[in-house]
Amino acid sequence: MTEKELQERLKRFAVSIVKFGESLPDTAGFRTVKNQIVRCGPSTAANYRAACRPKSTPDFISKLGTVEEELDETMFWLEFTVALSEELRANVGPLWKEANELLSIIVASIKTAKKRQK
Repeated sequence: MTEKELQERLKRFAVSIVKFGESLPDTAGFRTVKNQIVRCGPSTAANYRAACRPKSTPDFISKLGTVEEELDETMFWLEFTVALSEELRANVGPLWKEANELLSIIVASIKTAKKRQK
């Protein structure tokens, strides 16, 4: 997967996360989820884009680390959503799967960059 393809995939994921957040019920618990997930989901795409313009290899690794953290946080909020309402599992499943796949790609990229740095 090229840099541009991954940028686009992360952007599509971010849009899906925002749309999912907007679809959540308007209750206190789900408002918390919505507020958190619409921040960390899109942040993955924005931070990856920034990582694609690094100042150095350590900067690249650091920025990918931020992407990793934001993807993991997004996955937490997806899991939390299911904990609040099992009925939403079917909607959460594909988003969680995509987040997990993206996380695997980012972690592999970090490992590769660290190997090349040595």
